[in-house]
Amino acid sequence: MSSIVGNSINSAIVSGMSGLQNAYQGMTLASVNIAQRAAQNSVENNGTGDVLVNASLQNLTNVRNTLPSGGDSLTSDLVSLQLNSNNALASAKVVDTAFDTVGTIIDTLT
Repeated sequence: MSSIVGNSINSAIVSGMSGLQNAYQGMTLASVNIAQRAAQNSVENNGTGDVLVNASLQNLTNVRNTLPSGGDSLTSDLVSLQLNSNNALASAKVVDTAFDTVGTIIDTLT
């Protein structure tokens, strides 16, 4: 019986940690997309005549070429950021509950 409980707890911890990692990656991607879009809008609105602006534009092009392509719109990136934030909170609760359960089991067995 104790191995069943142990496997369930391990499974919950692994699941929670995996959810946290996936949420973190989704939040990072959405944040990069938002920042990239804001930087591109700034360059477009302020012009590209200055050398500094040209250098910034070149750097943005380099970043855009190395990063995964962005979402379809700012709205989808903001929704993705919120969704992944909620997933991170839920996964953290799974991990927290699993640790509390382990603590209760240890307290009960000792």
